Amino acid sequence: MSDSVPPPQVWPCLRARDARALIDFLAAAFGFEEVVCYGGTAASPESPARVDHAELAWPEGGGIMLGTVRGGTDDPFALTPGAFGAYVVTADPDGLCARARAAGARITVELHDTDYGSRDFAARDPEGNLWSFGTYPGAPRKD
Repeated sequence: MSDSVPPPQVWPCLRARDARALIDFLAAAFGFEEVVCYGGTAASPESPARVDHAELAWPEGGGIMLGTVRGGTDDPFALTPGAFGAYVVTADPDGLCARARAAGARITVELHDTDYGSRDFAARDPEGNLWSFGTYPGAPRKD
């Protein structure tokens, strides 16, 4: 097993109907940190601001990218909002679950200990994406 872990090179990506609101939720509920956010059009009461590209860092390593769903045939990264799912490693699932609940996240799987030694919970964001959090860091890498 190697002692060094390379920097994150896999960036899960998702689309949202209201990307700005989702960014704010992911920061408040789960602790993601907004790194960059590039917009397109300004917000109006009928339509939220378009986010062309945003990067959110996970404080414990890694991150995600997201943007507003564009629809139509000219969308180069067409993904259905609310169809995303991820497992995110955290050292403090109990604290994170309490934070998520306080921020209004819908907890779908309560905190529990798994038979493989992890402590996990799951929640949905306002777009419907499924977020699982736990202490399982993955299987050890082989040299």
